[in-house]
Amino acid sequence: MMRIPRAFLLLMVGLVFAAAAFPRGHAQGALLLQDSDGLSAALSPTGHTSVYFARICAASLTRLRRCAPGELGMVIARHRHIAGYDWLAVPLIPYLYSVEAASEVPAKVSREAVQELRLKYHDEHLMSLGEDVPAGGELLGGLNEIVGAAYERRIYALRFETSEEQDDAFIARMNADVNQSHFSYLFRNCADFSGAVLDFYFPHTFKRRILPDLGVVTPRQVAYELARYARQHPEIRLTVMEIPLVPGYHRSSRLGKSAAASLIVSGLVIPIAIVSPYTAGAIVADGLVWGRYPLGLDHARVLSPETMAILAGSANLNVAGQDQGGESLEASAAAEVRLSGPAEQ
Repeated sequence: MMRIPRAFLLLMVGLVFAAAAFPRGHAQGALLLQDSDGLSAALSPTGHTSVYFARICAASLTRLRRCAPGELGMVIARHRHIAGYDWLAVPLIPYLYSVEAASEVPAKVSREAVQELRLKYHDEHLMSLGEDVPAGGELLGGLNEIVGAAYERRIYALRFETSEEQDDAFIARMNADVNQSHFSYLFRNCADFSGAVLDFYFPHTFKRRILPDLGVVTPRQVAYELARYARQHPEIRLTVMEIPLVPGYHRSSRLGKSAAASLIVSGLVIPIAIVSPYTAGAIVADGLVWGRYPLGLDHARVLSPETMAILAGSANLNVAGQDQGGESLEASAAAEVRLSGPAEQ
């Protein structure tokens, strides 16, 4: 009988332990639930949403690829008529802070500083969108939707696990689709896009519903559907993290609401009541009975620019496992709070 060398046996044992310690095929995605802010918080406080992937990176603003070692992934979102595109993909740190490295993120900002950071990033990386991309605002899409999101609003990251096969299939699908804008606030908004992306990963979960909101999809509704799916499928390991608003010229933002609740808190239901009391009553019932969408966000782990690699989870162990403010990925994982419970915000 042939004798197996001891070195070979030790190598095989080591590979088995390595495979157990670092499971192949699991990465992280996250629904980024963004607060309502500014004038939109008063007129239509539904907020904004986008989707982050740790294993998928942006080959360009409109084409996806697998990430290389050391990259933190990208954020993909639907925007309002920017250069005629339906969606754009931006690396994580620039999407949040308009800079290329976490070390460059300012501790406090002014309106002028934010505008300067966005223009600088545009000139260096976004010229394919044209030279005259507007700054953006409450009623007009622009640079404020593409980069520097954390200067405008607080963001909750509802993180879930994905597989290599899912990510590769998503890359192929998005690269093959026609990326042409048909934005509509009612039926093709940012939440519709995020819901469609998540439904690709978790089929038949994110559907347009008559109640609440008469078929209008909102960011909070998509987040609620993801949380409900996770309660039935704990294998996706849903966790919640908070990316704080960078201190500066913006006051604290507020968690987005359903469409019916937005009409109520903004006061727009009052003129509706004058014209049609029954319609106003239906809106109030819709918002209070069906549209509350409870989310357990009270104990979210707070991330900083320096610890943002934790969001990438196991997708990039050589980055996320590095010491981040004295805490490793393994230690942080023990502190993550699972998204559960009916806590309302």
